[in-house]
Amino acid sequence: QVQLVESGGGVVQAGGSLRLSCATSELTFSRYNMGWFRQAPGKERELLATIRWSGSSTYYADSVKGRFTISRDNDNNTVYLQMNSLKPEDTAVYYCAANRGSWAHPEYWGQGTRVTVSS
Repeated sequence: QVQLVESGGGVVQAGGSLRLSCATSELTFSRYNMGWFRQAPGKERELLATIRWSGSSTYYADSVKGRFTISRDNDNNTVYLQMNSLKPEDTAVYYCAANRGSWAHPEYWGQGTRVTVSS
């Protein structure tokens, strides 16, 4: 069974930074595009960023563009989300996902890691 394991969440003050990681050992990682989503209380899950399997291209939602950076290490089967200039509205559970098709329906999900940004 494929597992994606996120880490790096926590509590941070507004303006601070966190780096999330998502690792897997069961997936042929280098064949999958990877993405990060988040879900805040009472809101729908939101796609934040994606990175192509080769790392050659990325996508960012407007809400995080210029503040968050997605990257991957195919040698270590890990994808990262560097989050800078965090705002209270970034408070959410963050999920990584692995996909080869449409991001409307990712193939695999992590269990989520909670990020809380205090004002």
